[in-house]
Amino acid sequence: MQLKASILTAEELRRALTRIAHEILERNKGAQGLALVGIHTRGIPLAARLAAKLRELEGVEVPQGRLDITLYRDDLSEIAVQPIIRETQIDFDMQPRRVILVDDVLYTGRTVRAALDALLDLGRPQSIQLAVLVDRGHRELPIRADYVGKNLPTAKSELVKVRLEETDGIDAVELWERGP
Repeated sequence: MQLKASILTAEELRRALTRIAHEILERNKGAQGLALVGIHTRGIPLAARLAAKLRELEGVEVPQGRLDITLYRDDLSEIAVQPIIRETQIDFDMQPRRVILVDDVLYTGRTVRAALDALLDLGRPQSIQLAVLVDRGHRELPIRADYVGKNLPTAKSELVKVRLEETDGIDAVELWERGP
C-alpha cells in the first residue's frame, strides 16, 4: 500500500470531535439522557473523547459502553477460522437513553448494521444515533450517520486509516492506495 494523502492532522481531528460534540448537544438539547457506545476498536477511544468533551461543555457525565460486533458480522466466515472476540461492556440501562453509536469510518454500512443488531440484543434504547469520524461513501445498506467529522469521497481501491493516540500512538487520518 502507498500513502496518498494526510486527511486530518491531530489538531484537525480534535476540532472535528469538538464539532461533533456540539452537534450532539444541539440536536439532543443537552447531554441529559445520552449514552455513548464505541464500536471496537477505534470507536471506543473516540467515544471516550466525545464523553470528555460533553462533560467539559455541559458538566454532565455521559455513560459509555463498548461493543464487539464480531459475531454479528455477515462476513464472519471470511474473516478468520478463529475470529477474535472482544469484550462488550454496557454498564447502564439503555431503555431510557438516546444511545449514540461511535465508530471511526463509515463505509458500506455493514459494520453499523451488525452494531445495531448487537446493541438491540442488549436492550431497547429510546433512540440510536450514529457518529463517525470519517464517512467515505460506497454504502451497500441504507445507513447514514447523524454526525460526521469529515466527508471523504473515495475510490474503492483506496483505504482510510484512522490512527489514534490510544491505539496507534499518533492521531491522524490517512488515505492509502491499495496495491495491484
